[in-house]
Amino acid sequence: MNEEINNTVETTKISLFKGKQIRKTLHHGEWWFSVIDVIEALTDSDRPSVYWTAMKARVKNEGDFQLSTICRQLKLLAPDGKMRETDCANTEDIFRIIQSIPSPKAEPFKRWLAKVGYERIQEIENPELATKRTRMLYKLKGYSQDWIEKRMRGIAIREELTDEWKNRGAKRTRDYEILTAEISKATFGVTPSEYKKLKGLKRENLRDHMDDFELIFSMLGERATTEIHRVEDSKGVEKLRADAKAGGDIAGGARKKLEERIGRSVVSKKKIFDLKGGL
Repeated sequence: MNEEINNTVETTKISLFKGKQIRKTLHHGEWWFSVIDVIEALTDSDRPSVYWTAMKARVKNEGDFQLSTICRQLKLLAPDGKMRETDCANTEDIFRIIQSIPSPKAEPFKRWLAKVGYERIQEIENPELATKRTRMLYKLKGYSQDWIEKRMRGIAIREELTDEWKNRGAKRTRDYEILTAEISKATFGVTPSEYKKLKGLKRENLRDHMDDFELIFSMLGERATTEIHRVEDSKGVEKLRADAKAGGDIAGGARKKLEERIGRSVVSKKKIFDLKGGL
């Protein structure tokens, strides 16, 4: 958790292959994919990490190259809500790993992987495509247009905030986790990991299971924090942390006033698709 991150924060993205979630992260401008997620998608194994360990041993004993040498440990969002080092491989090396997995899904996965790589090139040339694809993914999952607009605005506000953190002294993954937790605790009374447990989430993205009010107060806390940083020209993690609590307190105060008026808690145990049996 003390490892420094060069120039940016490694963020976990999710892609879907035949309903299976594949975690990926940008590293030096290219996608790196979670190896165990790929294995789970291709084999349907309920213990993909065990499969991966056995697979590395088998390939090594067969006299081929060692699979571990083409992987890098990058931090991805784990089911427990924390960023954890995970074996990852880029597109080229994922192709090499696939060759060692006997699966009828291998060829469709290769086509999917090539498409993901091509989309990344397009997104570098035209960043608006990434936003359009995110909107489409949410639409295909069944989210309402109104919810999608709030979610996309929340993503933009979050990116604006993390840019401020990076420029004002936050360098480690742990710094970002602490600052995020400060805003969440002050806004909702729980940290993100506690919130995920409350909703019964594992690998899923917490904000993808927030309703309108939860999204709105998340945005308010983060946008208020960004503005405080700018107005006070904050520098250093300790000052950023104090600002984060102050921004969260603003959102938390508004939340409490609303709860008093409507007579119920905004902090919900429900996942978004639990509402009305879907969206």
